[in-house]
Amino acid sequence: MPHILVDQLLKTYRISERDPGVMGALRGLLQRRHRTVEALSGVSFSLERGELLGFIGPNGAGKSTTIKILSGILRADGGRVEIDGRDPFADRERHVARIGVVFGQRTQLWWDLPVGDGFDLLRDIYRVDPVRYRRTRDELVALLHLERVLGQPVRQLSLGQRMRAEIAAALLHEPDILFLDEPTIGLDAPSKLAVRDFVRRANRERGTTVLLTTHDMHDIEALAQRVIVIGHGRVLADSPVEALRAQVMAERRLVVDFAQDAALPGQVPGATVHARDGQTLVLDFDPALTSAPALIARIATEHAVEDIRLEGMAIEAVIARLYAMHGAAEA
Repeated sequence: MPHILVDQLLKTYRISERDPGVMGALRGLLQRRHRTVEALSGVSFSLERGELLGFIGPNGAGKSTTIKILSGILRADGGRVEIDGRDPFADRERHVARIGVVFGQRTQLWWDLPVGDGFDLLRDIYRVDPVRYRRTRDELVALLHLERVLGQPVRQLSLGQRMRAEIAAALLHEPDILFLDEPTIGLDAPSKLAVRDFVRRANRERGTTVLLTTHDMHDIEALAQRVIVIGHGRVLADSPVEALRAQVMAERRLVVDFAQDAALPGQVPGATVHARDGQTLVLDFDPALTSAPALIARIATEHAVEDIRLEGMAIEAVIARLYAMHGAAEA
């Protein structure tokens, strides 16, 4: 049986509406108008134990709603959700004891308490054995470089420090599953790298099942073994990153650095010029029409070349193309 099973998940919201302006506000007081928004429309997928899944989509696609249902915060309007055979909402007390959740814009630590005291409170809430707690806490503090902030109130932390502390807090009770909703949002480069490295290690060394939602495609490329793309409350794609590239975009990219004094070609047969930057030319080509060796040989024979690099299309371009194909870009 899968570790996580989601079958034909449905969720709708009823949203109030009114016309703009003062008259619209007055009319809204007398007669309320509502519309129904379908957040999830038959979403289905499963995860095996120890998988690391990237769950991506445009704003309003249903990512956070799915995470909240899986976490037991929301009840689905239809469909089936099982995590280790449990219904997350109906069996919340047992369920939350085995999961960790990090929401990028919300904190589970106490704002005015020092980080270390917040950790101790979570130990009591989850009823973690004191010996096991100290071992896990010390390991997390070392791995996430939190030694210097344990005595600081959460409100005094930088965003990067707070996010590292939040991830530690979510793992103090050694959960089987970690739900990460935008864990690197707003972080600087060193903090992002630290968070990515820790999530990767937790997945590989501890066997923690991870479901990651993010708008940062570098997170997806660095971490995800598999990607689900959601749009308009529906699953648009479910595959490894490289397979997704192959499904959505046949094009490959060739980056050519020409010799310092060489004249750059205006066009290259079999390829499209994507960009020019000094002595560098970026070319897009379809391998089904022109093979990479043939294209490279043609350029190197006719022009003085210093370096050539073959690249896959950027994951951002792949995802943007997929959104456009399904009309999900403005969701």
